[in-house]
Amino acid sequence: MRVVVQRVKQASVVVSGETIAVINKGLLILLGITAEDTSEDIDWLVKKITQLRIFDDEEGVMNVSGLDAGAEYLVVSQFTLHASTKKGNRPSYIRAARPEVAQPLYEAFVENLRSLVETSVGTGRFGAHMEVGLINDGPVTIIIDTQNKE
Repeated sequence: MRVVVQRVKQASVVVSGETIAVINKGLLILLGITAEDTSEDIDWLVKKITQLRIFDDEEGVMNVSGLDAGAEYLVVSQFTLHASTKKGNRPSYIRAARPEVAQPLYEAFVENLRSLVETSVGTGRFGAHMEVGLINDGPVTIIIDTQNKE
């Protein structure tokens, strides 16, 4: 699994002209899944994301986790995070999991996150064309890949 985590002041997802999710201060999580990903990857990644100390403390230092900051979360499936651009100019998505594999893992990721946080967890719509809007706070953008846990 690969994620791009962005600290946001606000983020939203629109599908077919309808706003389906909105968060305020929190984290936008773009989630890419491969066929090799497992529930162990989900557990590790959700714990890592919620404990990232990327919110400012009272001295303006990034030293507060999303859990402690009362962050809201928005999770959007994004298979293009596994694009390969090694050959030619058209990205290959061969590493991205097929929908029948990716969707249950995406849903399990969201449920695991909801079980750990007391704030809202919004989602995109799996497989839909989405318009994702955000106001990046910082900007703070972190990339995490479960293939690089050490």
